[in-house]
Amino acid sequence: MIEIPAERMASAMGAGILVRGHGGFPQRAAIDSRQVAGGELFFGLIGENDDGGRFARQALADGAWGVVVGPEWTADLADSAGWVFVAEDPLLSLQMLARAWRRELGATVIGITGSVGKTTVKDMTRSLLPGRVHASQENFNTEIGLPLTILDAPAGTETLVLEMAMRGAGQIRELAGIAEPDVGVITNVGPVHVELLGSIEAVAAAKAELIEGLVPGGTLIVPAEAGHLEPHLSGIPGMVRFGSGGEIEAVATESIRGGSRVTVATGGGSEVFEFPFAESHNVVNALAAIGVGLAVGAALNELSVRTGRISFSKLRGEHLTIDPDVLIVNDCYNANPLSMRAAIQYLAEIERPRKIAVLGLMGELGDEQERFHREIGDFSREVGIDILIGVGELTDAYTPDHSVPDPEAAATLLGDLLEPGDAVLIKGSRSVGLEAVAERLVPPLPDQGTVA
Repeated sequence: MIEIPAERMASAMGAGILVRGHGGFPQRAAIDSRQVAGGELFFGLIGENDDGGRFARQALADGAWGVVVGPEWTADLADSAGWVFVAEDPLLSLQMLARAWRRELGATVIGITGSVGKTTVKDMTRSLLPGRVHASQENFNTEIGLPLTILDAPAGTETLVLEMAMRGAGQIRELAGIAEPDVGVITNVGPVHVELLGSIEAVAAAKAELIEGLVPGGTLIVPAEAGHLEPHLSGIPGMVRFGSGGEIEAVATESIRGGSRVTVATGGGSEVFEFPFAESHNVVNALAAIGVGLAVGAALNELSVRTGRISFSKLRGEHLTIDPDVLIVNDCYNANPLSMRAAIQYLAEIERPRKIAVLGLMGELGDEQERFHREIGDFSREVGIDILIGVGELTDAYTPDHSVPDPEAAATLLGDLLEPGDAVLIKGSRSVGLEAVAERLVPPLPDQGTVA
């Protein structure tokens, strides 16, 4: 529930009130009229091909508490039942209301960005933090998804954990302006979105916009080895580094059944964490999440007792087992040179007699895309991957053992190749649709019938 009175809500949104509705507060914000079930504040966003304002009357008929529309819909909605707010830019109004609700909540806000691992760090942070925590769902990390996440936070939320995506220069600045983060995390910087921004240095500058968006006295959490981000870190107070040589580091790691046991050391002591994963890159991600916990005042032992709550978003390193004793690492939500290298390294470290990598393209790499793909193919062989399957365009640069045109063909080929004990990594950019490979190989759950 967005507990801001309607008149103050209008002021926060920079909107006028055309029609006054009933009292109370909206239950949530919505941008899709088909999802209106009653009590929503519907925003008629203006898209490239349509204006959501034309669905506002139906949203009110379906029980919306109110609507926010552009001026062109004033005459159409003048006789409506329910609050009608009129704004020049309904998207900007959505963002402004989110910022107002963020301030009303008084919660500590965590902003997380990076070329790789931001969703995983968000998931870990949400799991490890004590108290009432609200976090971004799936990929609610854009100029629309982030304000919707904030507005979905219930009163009493103590910590907001927000993922911030970057598609171009200025976007992180925009998101930080809405969220006003107390703690900022930049997981890393790599050759992601180079096609859009032109260089890794430009990517680093775009990620560094989070720094200027921190509230005064805020904490910045960055890798010990910051790479291209380093020029942006000079003279920043309250900065914490994670990873080898940083203020938060893993000083001992051992494999245990179902995961790993990691001794984490900080300037204030050390603690043993038992994680439900074994990937070395996820241990590093966990250090960033632990850094967030310390920044908001939690003790190491408060964080370590919550590791059993860690779960990852779908298609991000899912471990699936199929007959006959084949392990599938389903990590096909997205791919870039950093995440691809980390996933292949993990596959190489799995104790299985044979390792198979099913790889799609890595998108948005600009003029050097062929070199990046070739380097991944070379790396796969260096670490001992036994069979490399390239799926779709650009993957010939991997110099794979097998090339197939699409995920369906990959699933067919993989079904013929699999032997007991194999470990298989499935990874590629989201546009490739490699989730279809696992869906073809993993049998659906049996029908349990209807439960009355």
